[in-house]
Amino acid sequence: MKHISVLIPFGHTSVVNIEGAHQIFSFVNKILDDLGKAPLINVQLVGLSKQTSQRNGMFTINPDVLIGDVKKTDLIIIPAIHGNPKDVADQNKDFIPWIIKQYKSGSEVASFCIGSFFLAQTGLLNGKPATTHWSYANEFRLMFPKIRVLDDKIMTEDSGIYTSGGAYSYLNLILYLVEKNVGRDVAIIIAKSFMIDIDKKSQSPFIMFKGQKSHDDSEIKKAQDYIEANYRDKLTVDQIASIIALSRRNFERRFKKATSNTILEYIQRVKIEAAKLNLESSRENVNEVMYNVGYNDPKAFRVTFKKITGLSPIEYRNKYARIMNL
Repeated sequence: MKHISVLIPFGHTSVVNIEGAHQIFSFVNKILDDLGKAPLINVQLVGLSKQTSQRNGMFTINPDVLIGDVKKTDLIIIPAIHGNPKDVADQNKDFIPWIIKQYKSGSEVASFCIGSFFLAQTGLLNGKPATTHWSYANEFRLMFPKIRVLDDKIMTEDSGIYTSGGAYSYLNLILYLVEKNVGRDVAIIIAKSFMIDIDKKSQSPFIMFKGQKSHDDSEIKKAQDYIEANYRDKLTVDQIASIIALSRRNFERRFKKATSNTILEYIQRVKIEAAKLNLESSRENVNEVMYNVGYNDPKAFRVTFKKITGLSPIEYRNKYARIMNL
């Protein structure tokens, strides 16, 4: 029997993550029973107090057990917890030594969405890959430089530590964990029952690039603003460095530190974000969109577009374009 502990933290936690994990893992046993097999999962809600208020009192969750009652578990689930990560860690600090102790005793640990911020506070992610909601990826990088952030991934796995990307991508991590521990046949039944797209690997198609500006380098912000206003033009690193009165070497170093992108990567992402919006809402063909965002080489445009979004321009338009006679 595999024991799964779904944490019930203090604060503003994703009730959807908690209920979804509890429901799906519990459903595994029903499937096994239908197949004439013995149950394999024991899932419990594990908290720090007997009642935990959520969403400013909108919900109250009553954990099955408290952490002191769980001497050994096989998998710990950390739901998304909203709010300042340091405040969240302080409010739930009693979970941290318990998680570390359980991991050292053989338990695996999985975080959903921005629950990765809390998992990172344990130190267990240091030196490992991790993902989180794409809109918080740069903040995560800056806060936890020892962790290798893969913001395009739906999930990561390393040494019994798992993370999932934004929002409902936690469902894909649950499917993966079911497949790994119970089998592909059961995972497929769950995917069909809950209508989850199995084997989804990337959150790139969902990323909306808004520029990484949660930093205090005013010259770099000026450079970002210039790129975003002039992305249709042929921009060079030397040209932008001259405009903000920095040497090229200093500019490149500071830009990478502030945004986690090279200058050329940033220019590409701004262009592709403009192309995405165009493909979603206009009647222009792909070549017209390409020219409008400053590309002249169709192959280079398609390669860059797919690298950033995970889809070709045509695939992206088919997936996200408004209904119209294109």
